[in-house]
Amino acid sequence: MHHIIINERHMKGKKLRKLNLVRKAFQQGGIKYVLHITKRKGHATEIVREVTSDGEKNVIVACGGDGTLHEILNGFENFENNSLALIPVGTGNDFATSANIPTDTKKAVNVILNCEPRYIDYIQLSSGVRSINAVGMGIDVDVLKRAYGGSNAKKSKYLHALIVSLLQFKSYDFTVKYDGKEESHCGLIAALGNGKQFGGGIKLFNGAQISDGYLNLVIADFVSRSAILGAFMKLMAGKPEKIKQITSVKTRSATFIYHGGEFAIQADGEIYDNMPLEAHIESGKLKFYLP
Repeated sequence: MHHIIINERHMKGKKLRKLNLVRKAFQQGGIKYVLHITKRKGHATEIVREVTSDGEKNVIVACGGDGTLHEILNGFENFENNSLALIPVGTGNDFATSANIPTDTKKAVNVILNCEPRYIDYIQLSSGVRSINAVGMGIDVDVLKRAYGGSNAKKSKYLHALIVSLLQFKSYDFTVKYDGKEESHCGLIAALGNGKQFGGGIKLFNGAQISDGYLNLVIADFVSRSAILGAFMKLMAGKPEKIKQITSVKTRSATFIYHGGEFAIQADGEIYDNMPLEAHIESGKLKFYLP
């Protein structure tokens, strides 16, 4: 059975028309499906947990973006019998870009109808939370709090929030442990990527592959006020490796220790307060429909 999951706020305008295209294509292809409309935060997780624990083989179709994928992944109970597919209708669609899922709805549906699911990686946090695209702490959390403080999430709001955060955010001290190493940093961000980008198109994790069995660990150390603009331009151009304050390595696991008071991390754009940022890559478990 195919289970389509979509947030109720997408049940209007262009996004509703996309959903109707999906339903029509499934009907024409003789694909049986159930439509689930989520009503609140965490609702998709509850739905998927129930669906994937019934012992049957199911395809969970996320009709949304990174946030929808995040909730769905955290509801998976039986990875062997269940697989995941995506119709991108989110704000940023960062993971869709990394997975080469077409933003054209008909083409995205054709991936589900004509392709077999393949194994991809995801990020497993020690807290039990799973992340499909990226996790991090520092300025990315500050940006999210500024951008999504209201109810209307747009790329333009994220970009504005990023600029403000770059100008106002203060570096913080933390320790990172990976591959037997332990390093101290005073930085702006500490992040782990499975996908190549976050924040609606910021290519922070160049070289990341969603099925290579590795995390891309990225650390941005202190950047002076005078160097902020130049670093920002390189970041937006997708050239983080040109910023001397950025360290990027591949690893299978990492632990970040924050030296301060209360803190928060983000996972696929969802904020978690005072959750440890300790994670490893999980491979050969999640089946995903890819072109």
